[in-house]
Amino acid sequence: MRRLARRLAVTDVLAVLLSAIVVHLAVFGGAEDPVDLPYFGLTAVIVVAWTLGLAWSGSREVKSIGYGSAEYRRIVNCTLAVFGLVAIVSFLFKLELPRSYLLIMMPVGLGGILGSRYVWRRWLHRQRDAGAYMFKVLAVGNTATVTELLRDLQRAPRAGYQVIGACVNNRPSADGAAVTEIDGIPVLGGLDEVAEIVRTTDADTVAITPTSAFGPSAVRRLSWELEDTDAELILAPALTNIAGPRVHTQPVEGLPLIHVDRPTYRGATKILKKTFDTLGSLLLITLLSPILLGVAVAVKMSSRGPVFFRQERVGINGEMFRMIKFRSMVIDAEARLAALQAEQRDAGNEVLFKIRNDPRITPVGRFIRRFSLDELPQLFNVLKGDMSLVGPRPPLKAEVDLYGDEARRRLLVKPGMTGLWQVSGRSDLTWDDTVRLDLYYVENWSIAGDVVILWKTARAVVSSSGAY
Repeated sequence: MRRLARRLAVTDVLAVLLSAIVVHLAVFGGAEDPVDLPYFGLTAVIVVAWTLGLAWSGSREVKSIGYGSAEYRRIVNCTLAVFGLVAIVSFLFKLELPRSYLLIMMPVGLGGILGSRYVWRRWLHRQRDAGAYMFKVLAVGNTATVTELLRDLQRAPRAGYQVIGACVNNRPSADGAAVTEIDGIPVLGGLDEVAEIVRTTDADTVAITPTSAFGPSAVRRLSWELEDTDAELILAPALTNIAGPRVHTQPVEGLPLIHVDRPTYRGATKILKKTFDTLGSLLLITLLSPILLGVAVAVKMSSRGPVFFRQERVGINGEMFRMIKFRSMVIDAEARLAALQAEQRDAGNEVLFKIRNDPRITPVGRFIRRFSLDELPQLFNVLKGDMSLVGPRPPLKAEVDLYGDEARRRLLVKPGMTGLWQVSGRSDLTWDDTVRLDLYYVENWSIAGDVVILWKTARAVVSSSGAY
């Protein structure tokens, strides 16, 4: 990972130099003397400041490379800080900085850096899919907390955390036998042997899960014992499905108190989301109108029945609304549903009914479902205010009747055309995973997150993964 960080430094510098060359070609390309020394010196200062800023911003820290938004966010913040400082200095000292530096150099350089980071990230994901470039983790805690940590990390293999062993309190299992493995991970020792096991294994990360048997004093002693090793010590608190921006650490007399902000599905943020949905749906309807017209004609000409399929769905706070889609099934599909539900399903889960080769789907319907074109009329539901561009899946009333208290929190926000469930497996997900992803979205949504989900949705639609 440190070698990868050095490679990122090289491509960052190349992107910054490219932006400098582009701005000079744009400004001085047609001049008789293309080398204007004052502006050349200013460009050199910006290149150096930008390069140093990227190094100091933490965007190439090993723990932030390749997963999550921190890497990209630090790059953007660094770029804005550098050019903001340059603009302030130019104003104070009346340097008359050409606007081309802000209009050309900054976007070209930022686009080059982010683009190269994206390419490197895709490369890193392929390496991690093959088992390389992984952090080797030693999990510490009790059987229950270590098991939960293992399952959480298994959901995000591209984060790069590979648990190679566990240290748990030496308590026998229910049948009286000593615990030798947890979910296939060997138990290498007890809580008092962590430092010794780190030295005798390839572990480079120690993850401590919350357990009364390993309190604050033990954690502090362990940090001292690991000082002569390269292992990193991380704490896995009893906080799950809470996004980073909602978590703040406030040290009080040496005690790091973790503050958790309230979810953002209430208050003024609803106005911001409503504006985003209205403008976004209008733009997409305009851009996709030829596709909407083409699909409508194809549905009408290919089979008997209406172009659109309307169905009652449950919206925000349990309110009912009529969702609209392009019809992808035969006209008596609802009448044939009961017979199919009695058969063995091969997709979906215990709540969501799915069949991979549903006999009710028409040939045109199969095509538009594969690329989610049947969902496009829901843009009008978004424009009307019944749905959002991004949100939990709009459920049927029969499905809501099966909800527990936890699943009902999905109804605190408007249902969406797409969501985390769609970009994370769609019909291949279990019901528990579907609820977990939707609840994570409900409690942690942001406009930036919505944009990312929309981008991932486009990729998922093109690949047609999980679409039946």
